[in-house]
Amino acid sequence: MIGIYFSGTGNSKYALKLFCGAYDKETRVYSIEDDNAVSAIKDADLITFAYPVQYSSIPKIMRDFISNHKELWKNKTVFVIATMGLFSGDGSGMLGRLLKRYGAEVIGGLHLKMPDSIGDEKALKRPLEKNKELVRNANLKIRKSVRLLKAGKPTREGIGPLYRLAGFFGQRLYFGHKTKNYSDKLKIDAEKCVGCGKCEKLCPMKNISIRDKVAVASDRCTMCYRCINKCPKQAITLLGKKVVEQSVIEKYLSGKDV
Repeated sequence: MIGIYFSGTGNSKYALKLFCGAYDKETRVYSIEDDNAVSAIKDADLITFAYPVQYSSIPKIMRDFISNHKELWKNKTVFVIATMGLFSGDGSGMLGRLLKRYGAEVIGGLHLKMPDSIGDEKALKRPLEKNKELVRNANLKIRKSVRLLKAGKPTREGIGPLYRLAGFFGQRLYFGHKTKNYSDKLKIDAEKCVGCGKCEKLCPMKNISIRDKVAVASDRCTMCYRCINKCPKQAITLLGKKVVEQSVIEKYLSGKDV
């Protein structure tokens, strides 16, 4: 097995590393941004994917990665982990169906409720202890899912017609258009920005650049929320008007979880 992930604030990376480590301590995990990911995929038979659900759908960057390397998925066996702040319906099923279209066999899926990464929407925020509890519960769920996978009975959350209906009517019917293209809605407050360049380095899309000592965004945001949650001056927003809480997975881990 190998693990392949895309992660904004660390939830999916954390979950995948825990899952793969519990399955086999020798399992290697790669970001889709890693130049070594494609060669690792070519040599693997079983692949576990992890990514954050956006509006019950796949982040555009992950969808493009799958489609741009469609020749890789034929005859691969796949398990999909979807991390989410709220209910997603068929979060894992969305990626599963895309991979199946390119010849993969999807054996199962796992949905994990995690601390929400949307730092500029107050309605989505939870108390610190609640977020820590979500991570603890996710840890237990991951370990149980690994045991079932090893026993030949993989969990199938998000896989199947009922999950698909729930995802469609729960979110995609109303918000599905938001993930079909990259977003041009990222906003940077020039008065707050100090031009440190952190956002430019973090952006997986190279969507942010520093011009005249101020960060400027273009129109290829994949809504991962890395820049928003790590900007030292809280100068960046996307869906909301101001940063309510900067959320990264490290805030919610105990020493033994790290």
